[in-house]
Amino acid sequence: MCRNIQDLFNYDLPATDEEIRAAALQFVRKVSGMRKPSKANEDAFNQAVDEIAQATTTLLNSLTTKAPPKNREEEIAKHRARNAKRFGNN
Repeated sequence: MCRNIQDLFNYDLPATDEEIRAAALQFVRKVSGMRKPSKANEDAFNQAVDEIAQATTTLLNSLTTKAPPKNREEEIAKHRARNAKRFGNN
């Protein structure tokens, strides 16, 4: 899994359209192998991002859980602590 794609489900504040689009963009970049498409591929690239963002929104709106919502700040702190342990403090 690409480490840049963020977990977007079950947070105290729902994922924003910008967060969903950013995740879709990262996915399309990973799958296509392109950071920025050529002019010839730009329309197909952008269409894929739009479709994946829409599918992600549909998915997130359809999911249910009994788990309590996660707090974004707490999750960020956990990720930073895990990275510090893994990579050391720089």
